[in-house]
Amino acid sequence: MLDLLRGAGPAGLGRAELAARTGLTPQAVSKITARLGADGLIAEAGRAASTGGKPRTLLRLVPQARHAVGVHVDRDELRAVRVDLAGRVVGECRGPLDFGAGPEAVVEAVVRAVARVADPVGLPLLGVGVVAPGPLDHRAGTMGRVTGFPSWKGFPLRGVLQGRLGLPVLLDKDTNAGAAAAAGAWLRATWPDAEGDAGDAGYVADAGFGAGGAGGVPDTYGYAGGGPRTCVYLHVGTGLGAGLWLGGGVYRGARSAAGEFGHQVLLMDGPPCRCGARGCVEVLCLGAVARGDLPEAARILGEAAANLVALLDVDRVLLGGRVVEAAPDVFVAGVGAVLAARALDPARPVVALAGAGVAEGAAELALGPVFGRAE
Repeated sequence: MLDLLRGAGPAGLGRAELAARTGLTPQAVSKITARLGADGLIAEAGRAASTGGKPRTLLRLVPQARHAVGVHVDRDELRAVRVDLAGRVVGECRGPLDFGAGPEAVVEAVVRAVARVADPVGLPLLGVGVVAPGPLDHRAGTMGRVTGFPSWKGFPLRGVLQGRLGLPVLLDKDTNAGAAAAAGAWLRATWPDAEGDAGDAGYVADAGFGAGGAGGVPDTYGYAGGGPRTCVYLHVGTGLGAGLWLGGGVYRGARSAAGEFGHQVLLMDGPPCRCGARGCVEVLCLGAVARGDLPEAARILGEAAANLVALLDVDRVLLGGRVVEAAPDVFVAGVGAVLAARALDPARPVVALAGAGVAEGAAELALGPVFGRAE
């Protein structure tokens, strides 16, 4: 029910609509909404126009009622954001980080960052989403053998942070958070920011999440509140990876290992990669970046993306990470050109910028249980 109200935006929904969409009885909806109202999570949004009877009371989510924090632990930088229930950023900090300094140093940096972005008046945090380079075990909350950083293997990062913060902590890969950020940005577009402007409306148009359903809501619903159904998020930063949003949710695989996009081999007997293989897309793409040849880096990324699109038949390819953000037009055009050249179907996927950061995606994952999405 909260998810439906979030997707409806400030205009809200009536109790009869909530009953119809959830399959609950009107009596059950009345009891649940009364409880949510008492908790401060929902409020009246006015009355709908009369159709001959008594005007219906509309209900809306109260975004400022609760907050969550998302933390992006990168190899050389840490960024943390605090978001409200609509996913809008209301606090942020960032700073340098040495991932190679080891788990204990990184834990201290995360604890400090959460304290910095926490609400000064003490609004309760629902939880903290922490995302880091993979591989890692999302279910167990432990780190894997991160490429180039073997000392992290087996470290129980989620458990240690829960003990230090006293809050629920979700641990995931940075690329999965990037995929979740796509859905979060779609939803934030329905909620005006503090100045009354649609938060991410430009992103929604750019990424091809056009109005196709009733009331201007796209037909590609991923869950009750709406959002993209199938997309891949490609992250190009200090490493290369993919997040998969399939069937309305993040796809992680049986062992949390899905999305190791950067280590598919494109060139047999190519240059050695830090993973131990040769000719991986990561070493080829980042090598071109290091040489200053961004069009070639985009072409290499596009070839790897075309392989992924051919396997998964996704609707959208979203690009993010600091390398892409430094030259967005080059990467969108370069990847798009390769996908167009290799397309077997004229209805090829949209290529666009992700429009939201990985830290925002981490916070979106932390909000998931509130809206009935077990992560």
